[in-house]
Amino acid sequence: MLGAMFRAGTSIPPSLNPQGGGYYFIDRDGKAFRHILNFLRLGRLDLPLGYGETALLRAEADFYQIQPLLDALQELEASQGAPAPTAALLHADVDASPRLVHFSARQGPHHYELSSAQVDVFQANLFCTDPECLGAMRARFGVASEERAEAGPHFRLEWAPRPMELPEVEYRRLGLQPLWTGGPGERREVVGTPGFLEEVLRVALEHGFRLDSVFPDPEDLLNSRSLRFVRH
Repeated sequence: MLGAMFRAGTSIPPSLNPQGGGYYFIDRDGKAFRHILNFLRLGRLDLPLGYGETALLRAEADFYQIQPLLDALQELEASQGAPAPTAALLHADVDASPRLVHFSARQGPHHYELSSAQVDVFQANLFCTDPECLGAMRARFGVASEERAEAGPHFRLEWAPRPMELPEVEYRRLGLQPLWTGGPGERREVVGTPGFLEEVLRVALEHGFRLDSVFPDPEDLLNSRSLRFVRH
């Protein structure tokens, strides 16, 4: 990939800076590129002791199509007793729809008034071909019961944060429920799309996935409707 980008006669012109020189900007991970350059210079893989970003480095090596580096990473993981993850796909879709609910609010012993509140109902679909990652997703969102954990490579979530003006008893009567994430001592409520996608992103990166596409706006990751991850 680098050879193709900088070969003589390439159609990619350099950008110009105010000093008159030219430069190329590659929109990839700069820290990982250090190890790629060292591998190309030395012909061997030298990583710092305790280096924990081999999945990221593998994704960068795949982007630059450096097969010897991919082979070296696979040998490194095999020697550490951690086999290279198999290729997998992860897809997360989330949709929000406002819902106006009406209820009777008690104002006195015999006095009730009709009130209303807007509830944002979220629906998410997760599809993953890696059972371990899918299990981690279920655990992250507290999906354990058979009613909410579906068999196969996908599962669905539906939740609706309770607005302050909606009484708890009415919230339960409507069959609404919140969504929680985190383990003991750090349990927190997922109140919207950004919080949900942030948790999905964390689990995906922990399992060696890289972000492949964002819909509809790649510049607004946490407010998107669909994320697609791949692992090679």
